[in-house]
Amino acid sequence: MTVGHVKRAFKYRFHPTDAQAAELSRTFGCVRKVYNLALEARTWSWARQERVNYNQTSAMLTVWKKTEELAYLSEVSSVPLQQALRHLQVAFTHFFGKRAKYPRFKSRKKSRRSAEYTTSAFRYRDGKLTLAKLSEPLDIVWSRALPEGVSPSTVTVSQDAAGRWFVSMLCDDPSVKPLPVTDAAVGIDVGLNHLLTLSTGEKIANPRHERRDRAALAKAQSRLSKKAKGDGANRAKARRKVAKIHARITDRRRDNLHKLTTRLVRENQTLVIEDLTVRNMVKNRSLARAISDAAWSEFRSMLEYKAQWYGREVIAVDRWFPSSKLCSNCGTLAERMPLNVREWTCDCGATHDRDVNAAKNLLAAGLAVTACGAGVRPQRRTPGGQSAAKQETPRREP
Repeated sequence: MTVGHVKRAFKYRFHPTDAQAAELSRTFGCVRKVYNLALEARTWSWARQERVNYNQTSAMLTVWKKTEELAYLSEVSSVPLQQALRHLQVAFTHFFGKRAKYPRFKSRKKSRRSAEYTTSAFRYRDGKLTLAKLSEPLDIVWSRALPEGVSPSTVTVSQDAAGRWFVSMLCDDPSVKPLPVTDAAVGIDVGLNHLLTLSTGEKIANPRHERRDRAALAKAQSRLSKKAKGDGANRAKARRKVAKIHARITDRRRDNLHKLTTRLVRENQTLVIEDLTVRNMVKNRSLARAISDAAWSEFRSMLEYKAQWYGREVIAVDRWFPSSKLCSNCGTLAERMPLNVREWTCDCGATHDRDVNAAKNLLAAGLAVTACGAGVRPQRRTPGGQSAAKQETPRREP
């Protein structure tokens, strides 16, 4: 598998001066305004069965800047405004390609505060980054260095709900290269009692980051709920407190997943997972909170893009494959396997840990897919001896 230079984003905290914060906040507001104006124009055209493209919205932006009402759009850098129109164009492309829903308007309170700058709107020299309309370089906390001899192609500045400022630099990273090919393969079963169970028998604990901070979060949310909506400064302070706790939970979760996925990709050539529909699973109210905290979708996303970086292969086995009920030793398919059964003994005498057995079966199914083509599953037999290939594949119990 050949991998060229990888486009990689390097994200850092930075501490703006009061003047920089004010200018960037104005830019965020203008970006949101331009996006919403363009979306409104395209929506009206869509209702009249006409299509408006990026070039037409760019021409509209020029007209908007000349009006008295929107003259303030000329006070900020024009590049983030043009980038907002490009992002809207991409959103419509995904919509027309039936890959996404119709674009939504950006909310002042709920939408992400960000602005994207291309090379014409920033200067990066000697480790210092200066954006258009800002006279001084950003005070960046360089937690790690950019790859040697590399300059960013785009820069995105953002502010999260907790009030923290970030700058993300998109660069070509020549250090990301395919790893040496190995024969190592692993099946990975995700869960709640243990975050991951590997076909090797290893179990990785679920840190339950949200549960650790649940009491502090509940206390902060209770205080926020008692603040009157018109109580500006006090309510904003309480809201930031809640946001900081959420940010801490998210940061810890993402850091843990990065370490796990990097390790798995480095150690294995082939990684087999289950093709779960997490979006449907979180509809279960009793498990939704725990499933969201486990972040299975984020784990899979990280595993897949890192595998692509380093020349590894990720195989997703069909979600209906009965990995928990299938004996990994002889292939016998148990009729029932209630959730409270964590260990069971097959008729062949093999005793299985439920999760380890599932991971082994996922690995076998994934390797069969690799050898014989997509959709191929290992032959199984039921307790009565009938081949499972002749039966309807039962749904796997979680």
